[in-house]
Amino acid sequence: MSIVEQVVRRVSPQSSFSSLTPPDGGWRAWCVCFSGHLVYMNTWGWVNSFGIFQAYYVDKLGRTASDISWIGSVSVFLLFFVGTLTGRLVDAGYFRYVFTTGILLQVVGVMVTSVGSEYWHFFVAQGVLVGLGHSCIFCPVLAVLSTYFARRRALAMGIAACGSATGGMVFPSLVRQLLPKLGFAWTLRIAGLTQLLTLSVALVFAKPRIKPRGSNPLVDWSAFKDVEFALYVTASFFTCWGVYLAYYFIAAYSQIALDPPLTYTESLDLLMILNGVGVVGRLASSWVADHTGAINVFAPHALAASLLLYFWMLVTDKAGLYAWAVVYGIIAAAIQSLFPTGVSLLTRDLSKIGVRMGMAFTVASFAALTGPPIAGAIIDVEGGYYGAQALAGSVLAMGGGLLMMAKGKNMRRTGTGWMGKI
Repeated sequence: MSIVEQVVRRVSPQSSFSSLTPPDGGWRAWCVCFSGHLVYMNTWGWVNSFGIFQAYYVDKLGRTASDISWIGSVSVFLLFFVGTLTGRLVDAGYFRYVFTTGILLQVVGVMVTSVGSEYWHFFVAQGVLVGLGHSCIFCPVLAVLSTYFARRRALAMGIAACGSATGGMVFPSLVRQLLPKLGFAWTLRIAGLTQLLTLSVALVFAKPRIKPRGSNPLVDWSAFKDVEFALYVTASFFTCWGVYLAYYFIAAYSQIALDPPLTYTESLDLLMILNGVGVVGRLASSWVADHTGAINVFAPHALAASLLLYFWMLVTDKAGLYAWAVVYGIIAAAIQSLFPTGVSLLTRDLSKIGVRMGMAFTVASFAALTGPPIAGAIIDVEGGYYGAQALAGSVLAMGGGLLMMAKGKNMRRTGTGWMGKI
């Protein structure tokens, strides 16, 4: 069934991309997909690389794991939370202004981080400024990309989401190679220049297709009358609460909990593997989601990730942790890719995609804000990782259960069986 009723005439003679009918391919559509890839690289690729800073800051600043994790969690919180506003601005026709502001905020934040010396310097620069920058580029480009695809939307968004794996390999590799030679400050500056270049390319290729909506409410309250959408967003809260534990703490875990422990350089290799294998998870899950539905793929992945986080407690050697990182990296990457994909597939009116995406991100923002610091506090109090691993596994199980409830609701509404597409 089509996402929206097809409109065969162009709305505006000034643009060949103003029809509400998604082209589902073509040069312009795939250029926007490439822009999305670059945005994912510089947002979630950067976020998923926070483990390089978590271990480094704990050592250099002498702060607790919970204190340091607040820097990364605030950044992700702002990425999601401010998404409501930026998504609405995209729907109103201000995409390029918002995106350009995001580039400036992110690059300035990274550059200021490079000269930081106190904890609050890093919190404001890397946490707040970079997080605001992320919010101004991620939700807008995702909303625009969603309007170019219908039948192949999940695949297109999965290809864009592979940028997370690209960034998750590029930034740890950059730190691994340059930190011993140039020091922390210049390593961060080169990372910032890399972001400036790639995001400028993304700005050039991204082009909104849907005519601006004009003045409309910031929140589409009618969305929560859709029980399937409400259950999906609630489930996403719990999955976001637990899925990022490994990305934040696996590098530190490998240097503390293994016997023998990994060196800092080896821990960066581990983080690159965790991010790099995500390409498989993102592409495979997105292709399957196009054919079977986002929730049908999201739910089993959430439950599988829950089990893997419990199994992490049993890993005590180098070979075991590398093997675990490969499997978890594939599953966790699929979860991250499917969250926004599911929101777009559950939104039938494409002119509201920015608002609904922003609403879902706002709900998830509170999970991103509290999850890593709570896990870090448990690690600090316990002096180990079992409690944090159990918490992450449990909340992911709750998310998977809610997704199954959304599936059941859809089955009752449509009269389809377990194989029904949703």
